[in-house]
Amino acid sequence: MDVTVAITGMNARPDNPGPGVAVARCLKDSDKFTGRIVGLGYDALDPGLYLNEYCDAAYLLPYPSAGDEAFITSLREIHEQEHIDVIIPCLDAELPGMVRLTPLFDELGIKYLLPTPEQLRLRNKDRLVELAEHAGIHCPEIKATTDAGFFYRCQHEGWKYPLVVKGLFYGAHIVDNADQAAEAFRDIAAQWGYPVLVQRLVEGEEYNLTAVCDGKGEMLGEVMMKKMAVTDKGKAWSGVSIFDQKLRDASAALIKSINWRGPLEVEVMRDTHGDYQLIEINPRFPAWIYLSEGVDRNLPLILLQTIFGKQVEDLPDPRPGVLFIRYAAERIVPQSEFEAVIMHGGQRLT
Repeated sequence: MDVTVAITGMNARPDNPGPGVAVARCLKDSDKFTGRIVGLGYDALDPGLYLNEYCDAAYLLPYPSAGDEAFITSLREIHEQEHIDVIIPCLDAELPGMVRLTPLFDELGIKYLLPTPEQLRLRNKDRLVELAEHAGIHCPEIKATTDAGFFYRCQHEGWKYPLVVKGLFYGAHIVDNADQAAEAFRDIAAQWGYPVLVQRLVEGEEYNLTAVCDGKGEMLGEVMMKKMAVTDKGKAWSGVSIFDQKLRDASAALIKSINWRGPLEVEVMRDTHGDYQLIEINPRFPAWIYLSEGVDRNLPLILLQTIFGKQVEDLPDPRPGVLFIRYAAERIVPQSEFEAVIMHGGQRLT
C-alpha cells in the first residue's frame, strides 16, 4: 500500500501515551505498507514528531479549542506539502471536530473511516448505561454532575465510596472520600469542562478489546488483552493477549447495536462474579495497538485495507499469551529540529 497516511496522537508520554506512534509503528513494520507517514501533534514536545523511523514528516495542528477554521487552514497547508491520502485520528477530544469536518476531507481527496455524529454520541461516557442495556450487557451506574457538593451528600443518595470520577474525554480518578472526590472534580472540570461524571466502582480485573468496525455491524480482526500493570493514570504499562468468547460476544453486541464505523476500543471489568461490566468505549485505536502486530492481526493495516475497499485476508486466530511491556527511552533531538517545529510548524524527517 503505497499511500501517504496522516496520523494524529504523537504525544507518546510514558504515563499516558497517545496511540499515534504505535499506529505508525504497526504500519512501518508491515511488509505490505510501502507508503509514507505524516505525524500530527499538538505540542512541539510530542515525541512522535521526532521519530524518523516511524514518521517521514511531522507537523503541529492547532488545538481543537482553536476552532474549525484554524484546523482547516492548517490541514490545507499540510496537505499541499504532503498530499495526504488517508487520515487516522487517534485522540478522543479531536474526534467530534474530525467527524464534523469530513466534507473537508472529501473535498481534499483524503480518505478516512470515521463514525457518524450519531454513533459518536451514542458511545459517549454519559450514555454507556443506556447502550449497555440495549446490547444486553452490564454497566455500572453513571451520573453526570456540575456540583462538587454532590460528593458530600452522595451517600444519602445511595452512592458509596470508593467511586470513580471521570471527565467526558479523559481522566479517571478512584476516590475514597468526599474531599478526594471534590479535588478530582475540580481538576477534571478545569481541564475538560462540565459535566463531570461519577461512576460506581467495579472491583475486578480489566480487559480490553480493540477492532476495526465496518459500519455495518461487524468487527474485523479483534484483539483482546488483559492488563497486567498500569501507570498511576490507569493506562496499560503491560498486558497479555487473550481470547475470551464472552468478551468477544459482548463487544460484538455493542458494535452491532450502533453499527460503529472505524477503529474502536472496548474497556470492561470482569467482576468478582465473572461478569463483564462495560467501563468505556473509546472511538479510536488504543495506545497498546502494537500488540495487534505482535499477534499477527495488524489492525492499522486492516484499517487501510478497509478504507481502500480491499478484501481483508483470512486472519489467523488471535494468539493468546503474547505480552507487551512498555518502556520509556530518551530521544536525542538536535535543537534545530525542535526550532523547526516551533517556528515553522513542522518538518520533513526523511
